[in-house]
Amino acid sequence: MIKGIIFDMDNTLLQSRIDFGAMKRDVYNYLQAQGFLEQGLQLTEYTTSMLIEQAKRQGLDAGRYTETMRITRQHEIVGMSDATLEPEAESLLSALEEEYVLVVVTNNAEEAATEALTRTGIASRFQLIVGRESMTEMKPGPSGYQEVVKRTGIPAEHWLSIGDSWIDGRGSIDAGIRFVGYQTKDEELASRGVEPIARLTRLSQLLDTIQIVELQ
Repeated sequence: MIKGIIFDMDNTLLQSRIDFGAMKRDVYNYLQAQGFLEQGLQLTEYTTSMLIEQAKRQGLDAGRYTETMRITRQHEIVGMSDATLEPEAESLLSALEEEYVLVVVTNNAEEAATEALTRTGIASRFQLIVGRESMTEMKPGPSGYQEVVKRTGIPAEHWLSIGDSWIDGRGSIDAGIRFVGYQTKDEELASRGVEPIARLTRLSQLLDTIQIVELQ
């Protein structure tokens, strides 16, 4: 039985304008200059969060971690300043909110995520907004999803997760939560060993997916 739905934020609920490529390059350049990442990394194999986690394993200290977060925060502020809702997001949330616990798990800062969700009028639909401050490891790590299970007391098997990226799928699956892909790239998911239980091209299709899961 499905009791809750976990949503990614950027390009799942919101049409984000964050330049993730520029964010990744800026973070890499800073961490490499500080000696925590090697030169010549194949950046296409990494997300920004993966670069940060690798730097943490190399001893990234609190001060330079704070500076790294400042760099990402600047990109988030610019990219989310004019973010709009994904098509069908509002109607989907209206259809779900009375029956399911709704949660957001995002690698963004919680303050930035709350600001964007409030400005677009949907923040009140969510019982929890879990950002990077609440994670021991950002997505693709499972920490954010495990935090949802911990805080709500709802076991992993009673959740569905929806997101647009392989990192959402990897984090969900490693936390024991079934993953639904939204406008995902099949080749990218396959290359990362992520197999969603369904693939959606429109958010409203999640309603049919939930019904199918409930009948299994």
